Amino acid sequence: MTYPRKACNRERNIIVTGGANGIGFFLAKALLEQGDHVAVLDRNRGACDQLVMLFPERFQFYSCDLTREDEVWTSVTSIAEQWKNIDILVNNACSAVFKSFRERALISFKEELDVNLFGYIRTIQAILPTMRKQKSGMIYNFSSGVGITGFPGMSGYTSSKGAVEALTKTLALELAPENISVHLIHPPLTRTTSSSPLGIPRQMMEDPQHVGTRIARKIGSGKRVITPDRKTAVFIRLAYLFPYATGKLLARMTQKASGNAF
Repeated sequence: MTYPRKACNRERNIIVTGGANGIGFFLAKALLEQGDHVAVLDRNRGACDQLVMLFPERFQFYSCDLTREDEVWTSVTSIAEQWKNIDILVNNACSAVFKSFRERALISFKEELDVNLFGYIRTIQAILPTMRKQKSGMIYNFSSGVGITGFPGMSGYTSSKGAVEALTKTLALELAPENISVHLIHPPLTRTTSSSPLGIPRQMMEDPQHVGTRIARKIGSGKRVITPDRKTAVFIRLAYLFPYATGKLLARMTQKASGNAF
């Protein structure tokens, strides 16, 4: 089952979490430009007023904290009531803390996973009743190569993305009999607020508009792992095949580029 835009007899209805800034914003904007209906769930409005002005008939913003189960269910229920069906969920929201393991308190790990892992679980649980009722649906979860390889100074983030990898694969198996498919999205290292503390020169990171637009073109694909370009696909393939070696190389390259010791 796929939901490519050209194969639909109507515009697709898509929810994007964390779509107020960065990759999520440009992903949402590109989907709207393709003719889809998009609802963004985010704690802050960010640049979403621009989307309200450009696409008043097809865009909705919901102020929603993904760590609050009541807010997630209220937002998704409202969207389902208006649209009647929800074709696609894109879980993009993210929190990233850059500190060594020994510097971190347990509560900071809980807060990070509450967004990156449990936030995804909450939105999936909230959307499944609608998808089960309509007997179809697609769910895309943003992951990261460091969730496969590990990365120094990001123990909470890497742990959450490793868990997202396992969650996605498990749900893909569980939900397939119900005609609901679950997929991973792997973006490259991108110039976003969450990546800025790495200290890597901006020119060495991808532009979020470029990444978001390319990923939007692949929403609806039935591939298990989605990447925006061939270079990212090759890196993710190497990460899956040689996680420790790839992680070590990535850490060395990052340290050299940023000048920061981990």
